[in-house]
Amino acid sequence: MTTFTADPHRSGSKNGLVDGEFLLTAEDFRKIAQILHSHAGIALSEGKAALVYSRLAKRLRTLGLRSFREYCALVEGSDGLDERQAMMAALTTNVTRFFREPHHFDHLREQVMPELAARARAGGRVRLWSAACSNGQEPYSMAITVLSALPEAADLDVRILATDIDPNMVAEGKAGLYREDAVAPIPLDLRRKWLEKAGEGRWSVSEQLRRLVSFRELNLIGDWPMRGRFDVIFCRNVVIYFDEPTQEMIWKRFTPMMTPGATLYIGHSERVTGPAADVLETSGLTTYRLRRS
Repeated sequence: MTTFTADPHRSGSKNGLVDGEFLLTAEDFRKIAQILHSHAGIALSEGKAALVYSRLAKRLRTLGLRSFREYCALVEGSDGLDERQAMMAALTTNVTRFFREPHHFDHLREQVMPELAARARAGGRVRLWSAACSNGQEPYSMAITVLSALPEAADLDVRILATDIDPNMVAEGKAGLYREDAVAPIPLDLRRKWLEKAGEGRWSVSEQLRRLVSFRELNLIGDWPMRGRFDVIFCRNVVIYFDEPTQEMIWKRFTPMMTPGATLYIGHSERVTGPAADVLETSGLTTYRLRRS
């Protein structure tokens, strides 16, 4: 018969923030929040303690750790890079769907693409960026919209950059395989044109979409290695997880990356603030245009 020695770091202590299998102290939470903020820009209040516990307790079990104190020591250690990435993946929300906030794609198709299509057909360069692409449903929605206005886009100098901090999401985007329920928001005619049945209730994005979209891992508060500027940027429902100074920093960093007249799409509960608000003008619902000088 196996017995277990009582663990002084297990929950049940009066110092725990959450009742559960493992002890999560205020100090543990502070360390986790600090790591998440410094590596991903995400701000966590102590009111999120239950969420942090529920998502990271699975990591403790997987790693065979007995307490959040041990987990913090691992993540903060010199060999903790992989687990820091796993922690960020566990604590970030990857809510996405095809054509989420459809008014943005209507605006892209009707208000933005006519000018960009004319430029591309004349031999010009067109670049779009999905700056928090999750598992690819946003950039592929962008690609379908571009192809609807410019069917030959993949043969011209038109490309979509799709970036995310989570390498697992980037890998899913590259794979381009989605369940039947995930592709349901795509109008049937567009689904049949730009996706293919892949068996086992899944759909695969077409070669035309794959040629348009390039996936890369990128941290929005880290280095941005891109050299060229963008005509369209989608950055939606991500900065709401940042504190106000970090939000303003992100908006400010976007503007030098935008061509004159470029369009920025943000989430329904987000607003551009700080210095960027002086050069970005509203051009639709949660849609901004960089003023032309």
